[in-house]
Amino acid sequence: MAADTQRVDKWLWHGRFFKSRSKAAGLCNDGKLRLNGERVAKARALVRLDDVLTFPQGPHIRVVRIIAISTRRGPAPEAQALYEDLSRPMDKKRKTDALNGAGRRDRGAGRPTKADRRAIDRLKDVWKRISGGNSRDI
Repeated sequence: MAADTQRVDKWLWHGRFFKSRSKAAGLCNDGKLRLNGERVAKARALVRLDDVLTFPQGPHIRVVRIIAISTRRGPAPEAQALYEDLSRPMDKKRKTDALNGAGRRDRGAGRPTKADRRAIDRLKDVWKRISGGNSRDI
């Protein structure tokens, strides 16, 4: 392998787009990565300078142009020097919605909260007093 090429999964890991090389390889093997507009099916595909990668990352699509090849996974500033980000910047509202939406649920949907459970317990206590202590009716 020449010094001006590198496996795509290794480059994505060096660029700090993924926490592990196996996660980067999984993205490639799932066919979710495009190299210069062509779908990549294997993590062993080689990238060169000026190649454009398109892939999903979190709530949005990343488009990056490779401007350097690294020999190691260095700190974040070194990783940011490997690429030029071509993707549209997310507006502030979409970014906060995407980040906050994962833990949000509609009221009454899903499991009860701690406050809901306490209210249920209070209701059960009231029912026990009314029914004369027969808990089978609950």
